[in-house]
Amino acid sequence: MKAFDHQSGQYLAIGDARIYYEVAGTSGKPILLVMHGGFGTLEDMSAIYPELYRAFTLVGIDSRGHGKSTLGTQELTYERLQKDAELVLQHLNIEILSILGFSDGGIAAYRLAAFSNLKIQKLVTIGSSWHNKNRESNRPLYERLTAKSWADKFPATVQLYNKLNPEADFEKLASAVKKMWLDNTSSGHPNEHISKYTGPLLISRGDKDHLTKLTDVAELEGIVKNASVFIIPMAAHDAFNQQPDLVSAGIRQFLKADS
Repeated sequence: MKAFDHQSGQYLAIGDARIYYEVAGTSGKPILLVMHGGFGTLEDMSAIYPELYRAFTLVGIDSRGHGKSTLGTQELTYERLQKDAELVLQHLNIEILSILGFSDGGIAAYRLAAFSNLKIQKLVTIGSSWHNKNRESNRPLYERLTAKSWADKFPATVQLYNKLNPEADFEKLASAVKKMWLDNTSSGHPNEHISKYTGPLLISRGDKDHLTKLTDVAELEGIVKNASVFIIPMAAHDAFNQQPDLVSAGIRQFLKADS
C-alpha cells in the first residue's frame, strides 16, 4: 500500500501537454479515480485517503496545468479535463471504476458520467456544481479573480504550484482557470445531460459551502435516479479538511454498500 507523493508517478503526453498521474493504494483492489479542485493537486484530499488506500487502487491525476501537469496550448475546459482523464484511463487499460471528485474535479467527473463510455460503478462529488445556472450567483466572484487575488488569499497553493510545475506560469494558469469557471458553453457543465448517469451517486456538500447551494444539490438529487445527499455539518467548501473523519466514513460507507 502506498500514498500519493508527487514522486512515484508518470507522464502521459496529450497533444502538447504532459499530464501527470499516479497509481497508489492497494494493488488488485477496485479502481477509484480521484479528481481534485481548481488550483489544487492530486494530494489535496490526503486527509480522507488512508481508508481509501486500503480498500482501492487509487488513480490520481494532476489536472491540466495543475501540480506537475503542464497546461499546453489547448483551451482549459471541463470537457478537456474529462478527455484528459479518459485518455489516462485508456492508457492504464481501465474501463470499470468509481470516481471521487472535488469541486472542479467533481464537475469533470459529472461529465465523465454523462458523456464517456466508461463503466462508472459509483460516483462521489464534494462541493461540485453540475449546471451553468449553479454558477450565476457566484459569477461576480469569479469575474474578479486574478493571479494576485488568489495568491494573496491562498499563498500556499501558489508556492506549491511553483515548486511542482515544470512550466510554472501562475498568471497564465489563473487566466485559464478563470475562463473555465465562466464558461457557459457545451464544454462546461454537463447540465441536464447528467441524467444519463443511472449508477449510484453521492452528492456531498459542507453545510457552510458558499459555492455549492443546497437547492442545487436537491435539484440534482431529483434528476439522477440513484442519487443520495451527504451534508457535512460545520464544514465549508473543502469539507474533507474540516471534517475528515466524518467525510471519510461517509464516502467509505457509500462506496462499499451494496447497490
